[in-house]
Amino acid sequence: MNLADLTFPILNFPFLALFRDVGFGLLGLMIILFFHGFCIIRVCMRFERRAQTSLQKNQYNRVFIHFYIAFILISLIHMSEIFIWTMLIQRFDLIANPIDTIIFVGSCYTTVGFASDILPQGWKSVAFFISFSGLFTLAWSTAMMIGMISSFKEAWNRKYSN
Repeated sequence: MNLADLTFPILNFPFLALFRDVGFGLLGLMIILFFHGFCIIRVCMRFERRAQTSLQKNQYNRVFIHFYIAFILISLIHMSEIFIWTMLIQRFDLIANPIDTIIFVGSCYTTVGFASDILPQGWKSVAFFISFSGLFTLAWSTAMMIGMISSFKEAWNRKYSN
């Protein structure tokens, strides 16, 4: 066996394309996480302030309403994050059709995976970053909703304890 015939697969790996892909994915991930953090804290703090005020005034139905409003707002935050990813992908002309982009991003973000991978060659790992952002933000939202349950439960118990 001739030493010249040996190939080193690692040298044939497209490092530059991977770095570009990872850089784009990390940028998108950071944008989504900062956006999510900014929004989710405001929604949850709004709920806590309003729920405590309503509990002090024995207005239990208002606590329920504020809880459902918070839930709707959190859902809108997640939809906005899908649109942010869509705009990033459209800005870089990675997928031509905006509707296909929304469907692809939504599929990755929710990790449902019902849409085919339509990203061009060299950009395939962006799907991982979209999925990571969805996993992290959905878990974050779940944790915040669990925290809001205590006020909801307190209002429920006070209202129906008689």
